[in-house]
This record gives sequence, structure tokens and C-alpha cells, in this order.
Amino acid sequence: MKEFMDKDFLLESETAKKLFHDFAENTPILDYHCHINPREIAEDRQFDNITQVWLGSDHYKWRLMRSYGIEETYITGDASDYEKFCKWAECLGKAIGNPLFHWSHLELQRYFDYHGVLNRKTADEVWNLCNTKLAQPSMSVRSLIRRSNVTLICTTDDPVDSLEWHQKIAEDRSFNIKVLPAWRPDKAMNFEKADYLDYLDKLCQVTGIEISSFAALKKALKQRMEYFASMGCRVSDHGLEYVMHCPASNDEIEAIFLKRLNRMTPTREEQLKFKTAFMLFLGREYHRMDWAMQLHFGCKRDNNTKRFELLGPDTGFDCINNDTPSAQTADFLDALCKTDELPRTILYSLNPNDNQSIGTILGCFQDSSAIAKIQQGSAWWFNDHRTGMTEQLISLANLGNLSGFVGMLTDSRSFLSYARHEYFRRILCNLIGTWVEEGGFPADMKTLSEIVRDISYYNAKRYFKFEI
Repeated sequence: MKEFMDKDFLLESETAKKLFHDFAENTPILDYHCHINPREIAEDRQFDNITQVWLGSDHYKWRLMRSYGIEETYITGDASDYEKFCKWAECLGKAIGNPLFHWSHLELQRYFDYHGVLNRKTADEVWNLCNTKLAQPSMSVRSLIRRSNVTLICTTDDPVDSLEWHQKIAEDRSFNIKVLPAWRPDKAMNFEKADYLDYLDKLCQVTGIEISSFAALKKALKQRMEYFASMGCRVSDHGLEYVMHCPASNDEIEAIFLKRLNRMTPTREEQLKFKTAFMLFLGREYHRMDWAMQLHFGCKRDNNTKRFELLGPDTGFDCINNDTPSAQTADFLDALCKTDELPRTILYSLNPNDNQSIGTILGCFQDSSAIAKIQQGSAWWFNDHRTGMTEQLISLANLGNLSGFVGMLTDSRSFLSYARHEYFRRILCNLIGTWVEEGGFPADMKTLSEIVRDISYYNAKRYFKFEI
């Protein structure tokens, strides 16, 4: 029997062990998509206790706690940090098979040198150990980033954001890790939302442009994109139900937008037409500006109305959306490709059943402008566990260029989540090691090491054209 999460955790062959320990383990991390707060980096926040850094905004953990019947007061409510931690420890101790069990213990091992098991019995021991260490200067936000071997971070930022904290970080010569904004214009697109006109008012104030037409909206967004570019932005990100393609004439889009400005509710068809025009406009701008475009889709959000009204979005009440038609994804990309305005694009579906359809779409739009110009993104959200990652890697290898894959993203609000990159790299090395051990690929360590290190770091550096 193997030891619990030892140094060869998830590595089932000698080839896998060599690939991980010799090549992947110490390769830097490029965190090209996350939700961490740049202000906390600028101010080099020091956390008071483990609950603040672990449970403060982690809806992954919140969902698991609810499944154990924990009262909401211990999850998002007014219970003390200590009480919340103890409840989490109680749940984690029995979370067999859940990736949170592995992520949490990797974080305890790497950042707190704790190699035991967190459960109800050890909660006090771990609470005291972690809090003692968190009080040390070596555990501030910037120190955690440095010790994680991170070279660059892309946050997630709205067009109206001032980016003041990015500016402060860039001007601080004592911190040499780049923290760049990533353009996330969902609020500017989702014109069916009740607060949309209030959002347009904010965009008007930031740009000084009166948004009385779709043309004016595009002008305002272009102005903000230029500002983001001046702050080092090289990538966009979109959260979509699915990649829609419902084209309409300019006049029709203007009429639909005017209807919304007049406080009328758009029909479902009008929503699809407007969002298609919105995304086509931005896709062309991304091509002009040489930005990469990330499309996250396949999520049905805020399903529990009662909880959403009480707690708001991003609190753990989203699920997989099965309505992700691949034909429309292909049509959308083709509309940009027809005019030679298709940017480098990464497709992420929350629905694992989309792996094969995405894999076949990729091959339709590759060209010599970039290696793996159209990418399938890493197994995302509900899929970033051992099974989901393995299936995504196998599907990509079966249908495309695995060696050109840009690899793992953190997609987290926690500064301890860089351990997820280790988790991914162990799974990657184990899979490749298995293929080699089975005789399916030569035991050519020079080639294998390049593949592993490229997927872990260097492909992303080249793909996004970051200067690090």
C-alpha cells in the first residue's frame, strides 16, 4: 500500500515519476486566468487565519459543505472563522474521491508543511499550525506568489474597472511578478439583465461617451480596450451560456439595442442576435489588437433562486448546461475566419460531453499564424479533477495537438490554489508515462521533457505573447 499523498502521489510508473520530478515539478507557473483580487497583491495582504485564505470566497468548498448538511451560518453566514474552519475540517475528513480532498492536502503540505490528514479530530491542530505560520512575513500574499514560482498573473477585470491596483503593482519595483488585467466584458453584453442600463451609465462616466446606440457602445468599448492594452492586457475572457451565432443586419441590431435603451425586454431571439453582433465585433477587435480570446461556456448559473436572492452570484448554485450546440460554435469562428479576423481562441466547455466536438472544431480553423491557434481549454470548474483532466487530455491528444496545449489555469480566488498546477502536472505526467510504458510513444526523454515543460508553462508564454 502506498503512503498517503507521498512524493509520488498519482505517479504510477517510473517514467511518470521521472517526467514529474525532473521536468514538471520545478517549472514556473503562468497563471493566465484567475479571479484573485489585485488589491490584495498591491497591499501585500497578510491573512489573520486559514479560514480567510481558504474559505472566504471558495464556492467549491461551500457546495461540498452544503452537501454534508452544514447550516449556512457556518458557510457564508456570521459564524466565527474558527467555527467555519471546524465545519470544513469535519466535511473534508470524509470527502473521499473529491478533488477538494487532494487540493486541500496539497496546500497543507506545500504551504504549511503539514503531512497529516485534516478532519474533525485534527481541526484544532491544523488551525493552530496554519495560523501561526500565516502570521509570519513569509506568508503574505506576495510571498505566497513568489514561493509558488509564479511569473505572471492575469486577473479578471470589467471594462469599467480603473485598474488602479494593477498600476500600483507595476510601479512597485520591489515586486517583480507581472500582474496584468484580463478583459471580461460580460456585463456590457448581457443586456437582458435588470441592471444593464445602470451598467451603461457607469461605462458612460468612465469613457465620457453617451451610449445612445450600439455604435456608441462599440466606441466606448474600443476606448476601454485601448486603456487595458496600455496596462499590458493581452487576453480577453467571456462567460457564455454557449457560443451563439445568430447573425442580423446592423440596422436590426441598432433597433434591438434602442428597444433595450427604452427599457423594453428583448425577446430570446433578439438577445441571441445582439450577443452575436457583440461577440463578432469584439472578436475582430481582438484580432486587430493581437489579443487571445477565451470563451467559457456550458454553464447554467444561479439555479437556486431563493439562495441567489439571498447571497448573490458566484456562491455555489451553478450547474452544467447541456445546451451547447457545436454547430453554432463552428459558425461563429467561421464568421471571423471568412474575413481573416479570427484571433487566437481558447474554447472551454463546462460540459465534458463537448470534449470531442470541441476537438473536431479546433482542426477546422488552425493555420500557420500560431501553434495550436485554436485551443481546447483545460478541464474547467466541475471538471478539474483527475477524471475530468485525464479525459480532456486524452480527447485533445486523440483529435488535435496535445504537445501545443497551453495547460492548466488556476481559475481561483485563493492564493493557495497554485497547488492545483501540481495536481494537473502529476496527472499529465502519469498519463504520458503510461503511454510510454505501454510502448505507445518512444522513451525519448528529450522530446518528452519538452512536451511536459511546454504544456506546464512555455506554450502559454508563447501563445499569449507575454514578455516575461
